[in-house]
Amino acid sequence: MTMDDLILQTLRNSTLTEELRDAEIEELANIITVHEYNAGEYLLQPGNSTLRNTLMILATGEVEATATLGGEKATLHLLQPGDLAGIITFVGGSAAQISATVVAKTNSKMLLLDRSRLESFLSTNPAIVYYVMRGVVRHVHGIVRRMNMQSVEMSNYIYQQGGRY
Repeated sequence: MTMDDLILQTLRNSTLTEELRDAEIEELANIITVHEYNAGEYLLQPGNSTLRNTLMILATGEVEATATLGGEKATLHLLQPGDLAGIITFVGGSAAQISATVVAKTNSKMLLLDRSRLESFLSTNPAIVYYVMRGVVRHVHGIVRRMNMQSVEMSNYIYQQGGRY
């Protein structure tokens, strides 16, 4: 599979481009690069701004988002192909707001979308930028829903175990 094919296939399977037509996905693909990460390599870390302003989309491999809670490392999410990372700084947040560590569990390929390249698209392809940003919002909404469900499940579990400790 060529890099162009990998980009197109990944974009077509991502929530980021759900509202785009094939021709628009191909336009978007022109401003995306691919970066390969080795197993164990960090993609994002709290306070690290090396990929600031860059949205990452998992193409291949296994990538895990973790956070340190109460001194213990907890898995937040195992990314699936098409999933996004780096959203906070991509939409204008600071590196100080990053609380998760994202690490490649296996050799992985990520699509990289630089915010400035997407913003330059505004003058010629405003609808693509609009629909991509809607895709980012949908993805974040999915994360929040999943975390809320997990919180409810944990609360229910704690309530059910109430008198047993």
